[in-house]
Amino acid sequence: MDLSLSPQDQAFRDEVRAFLDENLSEDLREAGRKTGGVFAEMEAGLRWHKVLARRGWSAPTWPVEHGGTGWNATQRYIFARESTAVDAPRIFSMGLRMVGPVIMKYGTAEQKAKYLPAIVAGDIVFCQGYSEPGSGSDLASLKTRAVRDGGDYVINGTKIWTTGAHVADHMFCLVRTATEGKPQDGISFVLIDSMDTPGLSVKPIITLAGDHEVNQVFFDNVRTPVANRIGPENAGWTVAKYLLEFERGGDAYTPNLYARIEDVRRIAREEAADGSGRLIEERGFTERLAEAELAIQALEMIELQVLSDLSKGRNPGAVSSQMKIRGSETLQAIDHLGIEALAWYAAPFEPEARSIGHNRPTIVPEAGITAMPLYLNNRASTIYAGSNEIQRNIIAKAVMGL
Repeated sequence: MDLSLSPQDQAFRDEVRAFLDENLSEDLREAGRKTGGVFAEMEAGLRWHKVLARRGWSAPTWPVEHGGTGWNATQRYIFARESTAVDAPRIFSMGLRMVGPVIMKYGTAEQKAKYLPAIVAGDIVFCQGYSEPGSGSDLASLKTRAVRDGGDYVINGTKIWTTGAHVADHMFCLVRTATEGKPQDGISFVLIDSMDTPGLSVKPIITLAGDHEVNQVFFDNVRTPVANRIGPENAGWTVAKYLLEFERGGDAYTPNLYARIEDVRRIAREEAADGSGRLIEERGFTERLAEAELAIQALEMIELQVLSDLSKGRNPGAVSSQMKIRGSETLQAIDHLGIEALAWYAAPFEPEARSIGHNRPTIVPEAGITAMPLYLNNRASTIYAGSNEIQRNIIAKAVMGL
């Protein structure tokens, strides 16, 4: 695989750098630097989405006919690497990354016209209603029920770990529309057009890191039109599996991993080893840092192939499960190194230090403000989007034929 940049790619990289330099304000960069969870501070992420949309760059993986950039795999990767390198905030991408591709494949012409332009523009924000209490990676056991009443579905039940439900204005949701036969055969995929719909309520869940990123959502006779169903009734399992391929493999993991390992190096340059110089000079630590970087490089090769397939209209398939496993486990290994490098400075709880504009002294060195929040929040990375045990089962069945 030739990884050198062509003159055209170099010109594109320069164009991206100029755009970022001109449009990425200092407060947006600060939001990117201080990201302690899956996404940057929500308001900053939404602002950055709008900036990208005005340039026509908000949907790098989408086809041009639906508002995408038309970039090839190399261009998308360049954009991700350059954005991460200058601390661009990670946008709340569930519309772009998850439900948008589903609507393209399974939606009606009316649904595509209604939702896709608004997703690209950042005019509507989706959250994901999949997991339920007692039904995490085992989506087939979900119990939230939708019963037809005229032209509506009436929904009752609850969803949990719903990222961004407190800032989203739309939801895509899996509901049970039949109880006969296999559990997978009675699920439908529906859209809810307002998080203010009567009967829908959102309860915050504060994470160990002190962040409000996830929620529990309750449905008490919530109505949504049957016309908001994506795909046939009781075919939601097929739609959901297609979406999860994009959740697990539709974005580049490695730009974020490279940025994280640089954060760890920055800490290790400042912190002392056991009385003998800087931690970055301690052999055992640097060996483990090198092992993590090699893991990133190996994942990068897989990632570039998947991005190439996506640019040719092919969905990731089971390779997305491999990316999800390697990406999440490598991320956790880097987080562990970051905490080890901080040593006792990892202990103070200072969530206010990660707020935009905070300028008071902190106990934790500036380079390590996000280390513990990322360590805590990323414990879930091997669970969400389908646990890694589930991913190994998918690979065993789809690739190895077991």
